[in-house]
Amino acid sequence: MSQSLNSKSYFALYKPYGYLSQFSGESNDKLLGELYDFPKDVYSIGRLDKDSEGLLLLTNDNRYKTRLLDPESEKEKTYWVQIEGEISDRALFELQEGTITIAHKGRNHRVKKAICKKIETPSLPERNPPIRVRVNIPTSWIQLSITEGKNRQVRKMTAAVGFPTLRLIRVSFENQELDNLEPGQVREFQP
Repeated sequence: MSQSLNSKSYFALYKPYGYLSQFSGESNDKLLGELYDFPKDVYSIGRLDKDSEGLLLLTNDNRYKTRLLDPESEKEKTYWVQIEGEISDRALFELQEGTITIAHKGRNHRVKKAICKKIETPSLPERNPPIRVRVNIPTSWIQLSITEGKNRQVRKMTAAVGFPTLRLIRVSFENQELDNLEPGQVREFQP
C-alpha cells in the first residue's frame, strides 16, 4: 500500500472476538496488524475490548479522531448485545433513562440516557469460540445506542439491570456502519 506521507487514511474494520484494539502487546496477544497491512501511522479511534466484536474505525487523521472521541460531541455508538435471560420491559426502561450507575476508574459514574430496544436475533457470523450456552437459561438480544464510551460500559450497564452480556457487537459509530463486513475484513472510507 503506497501512500504519500501527508495523505489521510480511514479504515472500517470488523474486529473479531479475541483481538486487542491495538498494534502492539504481549507475544500471545492477537493484534490489529495481523488482520490487515495498515499504514504505520494509523491508530484506532477508541477501543473495543478483547471480548467484544464489530466496527472499529482507524485513521491517521488526528482532527477526525479527536472530533469523534470528544466527550462534548456525544457521537453515537450502537451495539447489538446478546444477554443472558429474557430482557424485561423494566430493564429496557432503566437502560434508556440514564438512571444506572456504573464503576469507572474507581468512582461511581451515572450513565447518560441511551436508546435501547429488544431486537430479533440478528444474522451474524458465528463467534469463535462460541458463547457459553446454558440450556435452561434463555438469551435475548437488544440494540443499545450510547453517546459515551466508558471502559466496558455496555457490559456494566446490562449487568446493572440483571442481564449479563454474553456477546457484544458494535454495529455503528456515528455515521459509519458495520454493513456486510465479516470478522477481520477491512474497507476504506472517506468521512
